[in-house]
Amino acid sequence: MKKKMSWIALVSVMTLMASLLAACGGSGGTGASKEPDGNASGAATTLRFATWDTGDALKIEQEIAKKFEESHPGTKVQVEAYADGFDQKLAAGFGAANPPDVMYMWDFPTYHQSLEPLDGYASKDEDLNIDDFYQGLFNYGKIDNQLYGIPAGFTTRVVYYNKKMFDDAGIAYPSDGWTWREFQENAQKLTDKSKKQYGFGVRAENDTYDLQGFVWSNGGSFISEDGTTIEGYMNSKETAEAIQMLGDMLKNGSAVLTGGKGQQSGEDIFKAGKIAMWESGIWPLESFREAGIDVGTVEMPAFEGKPVKGVLAESALSIAKDSKNKDLAWEFIKFYVSDEAIKMRVADLPVRVSVVNELKKDQDPLYKPYYTMLERSDNTPAFLLNPKWNEVNRQLSAAVESVMFGSDAQEVLNQAVKDSERYLK
Repeated sequence: MKKKMSWIALVSVMTLMASLLAACGGSGGTGASKEPDGNASGAATTLRFATWDTGDALKIEQEIAKKFEESHPGTKVQVEAYADGFDQKLAAGFGAANPPDVMYMWDFPTYHQSLEPLDGYASKDEDLNIDDFYQGLFNYGKIDNQLYGIPAGFTTRVVYYNKKMFDDAGIAYPSDGWTWREFQENAQKLTDKSKKQYGFGVRAENDTYDLQGFVWSNGGSFISEDGTTIEGYMNSKETAEAIQMLGDMLKNGSAVLTGGKGQQSGEDIFKAGKIAMWESGIWPLESFREAGIDVGTVEMPAFEGKPVKGVLAESALSIAKDSKNKDLAWEFIKFYVSDEAIKMRVADLPVRVSVVNELKKDQDPLYKPYYTMLERSDNTPAFLLNPKWNEVNRQLSAAVESVMFGSDAQEVLNQAVKDSERYLK
């Protein structure tokens, strides 16, 4: 969509943009001052940006869009909030050759053929300062070693604990290097069914993506490293043990099932002071504080004698292959991952090392465990290893859910492998 501009306005814009171009540059800079090639005429341009965020996170993104407009006169950023319908609306846009120019992205195996490869942009543009990013984040935006997304935010997973409940039980706070045996012992001691109080909360419907950290930490995996085999991986002894551990905690009563039909979410129960420990990403931290919980965080426990492994939840920004404003879209991405914009976004963790160092995030006791887990998150998730993983995952999800309701993990995983192998052929 174009906007008409008066000559006076145009001259003013060109003068301002020339000034901005002169001021452009520097490590972690906004990269906001270059006029993209696609807008060389100076005509006003609408840039469509699609996000899955809602609420406060969406308001922040709208503020970032306004700041980009201020530094790019003649540009209107149209923030399109797709919320829970993100995938459907995005797929419809790609199908109709009318996608947003820039979009949040995580499912690169599904959408990469509709996205613009970004290697050329990233390697040639010094304003991006690609060396300032946590390098492991780029692995999640690559398909066949080609980059399709620039990391915008991420979280690892940690254990939250209620300090008051630990104090009341006379139990020392957990610390980095602890084990799942210690975790389970604490959960037993912190459970008092007469008070409807439990040591841990287990999700009725676990996201198998998130469970990969558990499984990797026990030496298991859902799929082989080359993405071709699930027999002996998805149903390995180590994989079954990790998932069975959650089912066993429900059976022995040291954990309570959460988030199922007619049940409260684990986060709500934690905020009510009825769960002593909860495992999640960065998302609920602020709500726990607002609920008045004296909360601590600690890295994930280890299985005895084995290294702790983590899994990342990462959001990246991509450009549609059909976009008519690719250079402007690239400028927007650079601004979105600039120091200025990163500091505005508080719902995820900074992707730039310089911002983390400046804000001392990795020295804050509440935030430090997320970065410790980042160092432990070097495994590749299953969905990035096989393009047909979604079909396999449906069988795996059903198997995991049945374990939470009492089934034997080894038996249901064996069956899930039998039911899923045909999808990999």
